[in-house]
Amino acid sequence: MVATPQRGPWRIATRRSALAQVQAQQVADALTAATGRSCELVPMATTGDQHPDRAIEAFDAKGLFVDHTRQAVLSGDCHMVVHSYKDLPTTPAPGLTIGAVPNRVDPRDALVTAEGWRLAELPRDRQVSIGTSSVRRRAQLMRHRRDVLVQPIRGNIGTRLGKVADGHLDGIVLAVAGLLRLRPDVTGLTAVPLEHGEMLHAPAQGALAVECRDDDDVTRVALLTIDDATTRTEVGAEREMLRVLEGGCTAPIGAHAEVRRSRAGDDRLVLLGMVADPNGTRLHRASHETAADQPEKLGRAMAATLLDDGADRTLARTDASGD
Repeated sequence: MVATPQRGPWRIATRRSALAQVQAQQVADALTAATGRSCELVPMATTGDQHPDRAIEAFDAKGLFVDHTRQAVLSGDCHMVVHSYKDLPTTPAPGLTIGAVPNRVDPRDALVTAEGWRLAELPRDRQVSIGTSSVRRRAQLMRHRRDVLVQPIRGNIGTRLGKVADGHLDGIVLAVAGLLRLRPDVTGLTAVPLEHGEMLHAPAQGALAVECRDDDDVTRVALLTIDDATTRTEVGAEREMLRVLEGGCTAPIGAHAEVRRSRAGDDRLVLLGMVADPNGTRLHRASHETAADQPEKLGRAMAATLLDDGADRTLARTDASGD
């Protein structure tokens, strides 16, 4: 067993990007409030820092997934690491467990333009350019508006917003969660959330996952104090659907799960699912619900429905195209 310091501040591993550190600080503040123990952020560079759209992914010479922040927890140098849950591989990391899934912020995507347009309001009398490097967003944009020119765009949130502010693009699509957490300067711009019927967000978007060693009982008990059971349930259904579909964080797969109170007074878990090809030519959508305590069962049922509808062939074409 690796020894982890149980005195002094909680040491939280995080990537060096501004968004990652804001997310880690939010977890730190909640953990300190719940336990009375201070926290220390430990920023680390990872290969993924050079690729904003593949946030924490890095692979060794043998093709195995590695992450320096995770290694810091496994070695005992840090107690935990904070991830954007949507960026985590669906295969668990040996020796680690997700000790907390804090309350999720708005998981939707947003259309950011200078004019405050909604998706249906984008002009049709001229060419409109919308920036995104997400295949999932591109597919759904093109499904709704074939006349829109979808342009790839890279960089952090500030860089992407600048492309709209300076007129290089008419708009961009971003996660609402990133805007809420970072509070970037959007002077002259308006972000309009996209509803689930317009664009399904990535599985687990808006949620954080806090990993710790599975044999670190002290940290696991502490993390339970900031765990949100409803968020864990909703994200569990979305992630299970993704796992069965064998789609990564960049696949054109969308999901939204929500716990709702039925007329009979019991909690039900409703899941919307979507699989598309990169151009939105083929798009599969479905909706299922089950008891709120069966997220994995619901995720598997949704994946089965989408696969029966031909989603496996759509995903195979996506892989073959190189997207």
